Parts: sequence; structure tokens; C-alpha cells
Amino acid sequence: MAKTERYHELAEHIVDAVGGKENISYFSRCVTRLRFVVKDKSLVEPEKVDALPGVLASQWSGEQFQVIIGQAVEDAYNLIVKMHDLERQEAVAEPEQATKKRFSLSTVFDAIAGSITPLIPVLIGAGFVKIVLLLLTQFNVLAADSPTGTVLTFVGDAGFYFLPIYIGGVAAKKFGANFALGMLMGGILVHPSFSAAVSEGTALNIFGLPIFGATYSSSVIPIILICAVMAPVERFFARISPDSVRSIVEPFATLVVMVPLALCVLAPLGSYLGTYLSQAIIFLYSTTGAFGVAIFGALWPWLVMTGMHHALTPYALDALAQGAEYVVFTGSIISNINQGVAAVVVGLKNKDANLRSTAFSCAVTAIIGGVTEPGMFGINLRFKTPMYGAMIGTFAGALVAGFGRAAAHAMTGSTGLLGGLPVYLGGDISNLLWMVAGIVVGAIVAAIATFVLYKPEATEQAA
Repeated sequence: MAKTERYHELAEHIVDAVGGKENISYFSRCVTRLRFVVKDKSLVEPEKVDALPGVLASQWSGEQFQVIIGQAVEDAYNLIVKMHDLERQEAVAEPEQATKKRFSLSTVFDAIAGSITPLIPVLIGAGFVKIVLLLLTQFNVLAADSPTGTVLTFVGDAGFYFLPIYIGGVAAKKFGANFALGMLMGGILVHPSFSAAVSEGTALNIFGLPIFGATYSSSVIPIILICAVMAPVERFFARISPDSVRSIVEPFATLVVMVPLALCVLAPLGSYLGTYLSQAIIFLYSTTGAFGVAIFGALWPWLVMTGMHHALTPYALDALAQGAEYVVFTGSIISNINQGVAAVVVGLKNKDANLRSTAFSCAVTAIIGGVTEPGMFGINLRFKTPMYGAMIGTFAGALVAGFGRAAAHAMTGSTGLLGGLPVYLGGDISNLLWMVAGIVVGAIVAAIATFVLYKPEATEQAA
């Protein structure tokens, strides 16, 4: 069968399914997708498109209707153009110029937010489960080790522990790689055998290359980086693989290249940085005192995104064993609360009902439970300026708390108001009051900064 024959039925009916030839103002393709820009979006029938043979899925991306075909998209595109006498466009032409933008901080924001935003329902749902459990245990309604408490614990944890798997699928799709391979790469990072080997200090290698032992559960940046690199690797093998064995060669060869690259180079980057970061934090606090706490608090969201916060656990435990910890808990609690404060401001300033609801829900999980992923990725990082507002507020609040040498005296499982404040009850009452003062000052400054920086009219451009 000729390559074009298998897409004959698709080519014959897809134009009618998008509203007819007269409704198409632009038609192009990229590496895996057909891309339609239409005059009237209401005439497009995604259900009919998805039912056509050869179509893997379809979706709207802004004003563009994208039909996912796979690596043979060029064959389908050529047949559609020929059959309906459409104007041929260069692949990834004018409407796609945004994908060719030079590397910038904005492209990093967009890559992270685009890989996380579709997962907001998971993060909110799991976050609220954690908050409910926290409330029930704090008020002695439910014991944490009871059967129900145990179930609620792993239900809430699952939304965050397996983040690399969830993000792997979404990030792979964003970068143009196979979403299933993206999920597989995420699964590798949190596989029980790998996690056990890391915790036990067992040395691992692949093809003789040493694998850096690090914990990647709940991390974000490592899997996004992996998927970004995997996309061109997969496209390369798709291009050189014979059609008859592409379904085997493409995924297998991609894994042969990506597994050692991911485990030995890409994923460990955050952990390498984390090791030096822990030393830097100790140096900062010992030399600059309150400013060290303020700097750490302002940078906390980025540590969470890279997974580098895991590297701080040994430091925090050692500090607590010696009596008190002055940096990690203070900075992270104030930062988490201010992520929620910034989200509240976005909700208050915005008129979009869905966005307001999401912003307020995210704020509750961050402020009460210290679960920041929904607000951080779904609101603040997405619109950028609220993230800056939260960081400014955190710097101010952590500076106040650091000046008063507010110290945590126990490990907490929740770095929000409900779970965070009790660990500051150690020592005299002034310790708790300085922490409260830091939280209040930070929240006020974060609210003001976000109110000034965030412009609701920019929401439509980022949505």
C-alpha cells in the first residue's frame, strides 16, 4: 500500500469536518500535526475529526486547530492539499513563528507552565485531600495511622510523589514527543527499585556510565528537561526508521539514547546544584544572618521546581538534631503562604469566573496546607508577575523572621499555616511571635507587590 493511500479517507473527509474549504484561512503542518487556522471555530467538529482513520487526537491551541497524525504527517498533508486544491505552506510557517523564538527567561516560564497547567486538577484534588487529613488529625478527629488516615495519606501523596510521570506525558506532548515515552521516562525516575537503591546507597551504572543517586519524586524540572531533549532525539529516529519497523525502532532507539542521558546527565543536574546549594545556605546564614533567610525564602519556589529542595533534608534534620533550624522552614513556610497570597490577588483582580475559582482554590491549598504546586504553576508562574510579587513579599517577610532568629524546633509535614506554625512553639513565646510577624509582613508586601505588578489584561495573552 502506498503511503498516501492509508490516509485517503482522512483526506477525503477532514476538510468537511473543519467547516469546509471556505472556512480554512491557513493550513500547514509541523513534525507530527496538521494545523488549521479557521474563520469560524464553531463550524469545526472535533468528534468527527477524531473518528477519522489515522487521527490520533485533536485539540485547540489558541486560534489553531491541531490534528495529531504522527511522524507520517507529511503524507497526510500532501494528500489533503492535492485532493482539495489547497495552498501548500512550508512546514511550521508563519503561525508557528512563536516556536522559533530565541531562548529567554520567558521561554523557560512557558515551558514549565505549559507542562504543568493541564495537571492543575490533580494537584488541587490531592492538595485538598492533604489539607482535610491535616485538619482531621490536628483536631484529633482522626488518627494519622488509622486505616482511613493511612488511605488519605497515600491518596494525597500520590498527586505529588508521581509528578514526574504526570509531567512526563504532558511535557512530551508539549515538546512534540510521544506522551507515553514521556510518562515512561518519568516512571523511571520514581521506580521503587531505583528509589530503594538511592536510599540504600547502592552504586548503579548503565553501559558502564555511573548513575548519580538522587531522589526525583515530586520534582518538576528534571523530567521537563528530559522531555525537551527527548523530542528531537525521537524525531531523528522517526526520520531514519523504515516505515515497516518504525513502531519498534523509534521508541526502542529513543530509550537506548535517553535512559543513560537522563539518569547520568539531565536528571542529576538539580541534585548536583542542590548539594552546593545546601552549603551555600549555611554559608549565607552564617555570614549574613537575616539576609540569608530572606534570599533563601525568595528562591524557594525555584528549588521546589528543580527538586533541589530534597537535598536540603539532611541539612534540616542535622540542624534540628542540634536544637533548632533557622533557614529552611522559615523561608519555605513564608514563601508557600505568599504563593497563596499572590494567587488571591490574581483572583480578586480578574473578572474571569473560572480563573477566579482556580486562583482562590489554589490559594487555600498554599496558605493553609503549604501545597503550592497548584498556585505556583497554575497561576503565579503562568502569569509571571504574581510570582515576582510572591518572591518580593517572601524576601521582606523572611527578613523580618530572620532578624528575630525565628527557629523551627521540630520537623513538619506541612509547610503552611496549619502545620508550620506549631513547630515554632519551642523556646520562648517570642520565637513564635517573630515567625508570625514575618508571615504578616510577607503577606502584606506580597499582596501589594502583586497588586501593582499583575495586570489582568495580560491574562488573555497567557491563557
